[in-house]
Amino acid sequence: MSYKTIVVHVDSSRHAEARMRHAAQLAVQFDSHLIGSAFSGVSRYAGREVTLELAMLAPSEASAIAQRNEAALARFEAIAASAGVASVERRLMEDDPAGGLALQARYADLMVLSQTDLDEPASSHLVGALPEQVVLDGGRPVLILPYAASFPTVGSKILLAWDGGLEATHAVFNALPLLRRAALISVVVFNPAPAAGHEPGADLALYLARHGVRCTVRASTTPIRAGEQLLSAAADLQADLIVMGAYGHSRFREIMLGGVTETILESMTAPVLMSH
Repeated sequence: MSYKTIVVHVDSSRHAEARMRHAAQLAVQFDSHLIGSAFSGVSRYAGREVTLELAMLAPSEASAIAQRNEAALARFEAIAASAGVASVERRLMEDDPAGGLALQARYADLMVLSQTDLDEPASSHLVGALPEQVVLDGGRPVLILPYAASFPTVGSKILLAWDGGLEATHAVFNALPLLRRAALISVVVFNPAPAAGHEPGADLALYLARHGVRCTVRASTTPIRAGEQLLSAAADLQADLIVMGAYGHSRFREIMLGGVTETILESMTAPVLMSH
């Protein structure tokens, strides 16, 4: 497995530059086709009458959005060219970012987004938190970059959160291309369920070894909230990537997240590769 198609969200936010640069770096590493996607903000499910009404009510705003998107896409192309990405595509979609990115995820290997920054004016129009929606609805791994910290590299020191669950299993498999390139990998087994086996950490280490991936393993059984413990472990390791599963509650629409997932997405201090 490799990341042969990478999609990065393109917009005019102050976090877009770092996001696009990391996506371009990954595209060079994996010889990927890199797609930069910008969006009008109007859902593809909105009726034609609604779309026309919005355009008539605020033509100047629609024009401003189009200009911002064109400028952002031009910047994306410049960043990709500077990084040496061989295969680049720009897309300007008539859709809202969450729905459009979740749809494009079906035809990609990796999505690159930024953590939701509620103080970012460019995110004020979003309904809900963008990364969560794409993780839960897209069916592909999502690399989420924190807004409060910058990282020169992503994936040299990896903290892998393991509980033996299905979501964590998806996360490990989806992270294999990055795991193979990492200089240091630490697997932290948090309160594993009995169904995960007698030695879930050792079993995972053996599985990874067969893929040429070496790691250290430590178990953590703690009454502290697992999300906070995971962030503490990442800080101790000086990790530049956390790999983990994302847990949702499908019976109540999978926008309501498990406690660990919610904690990480709200308080992340390192990039996170998340799979559902």
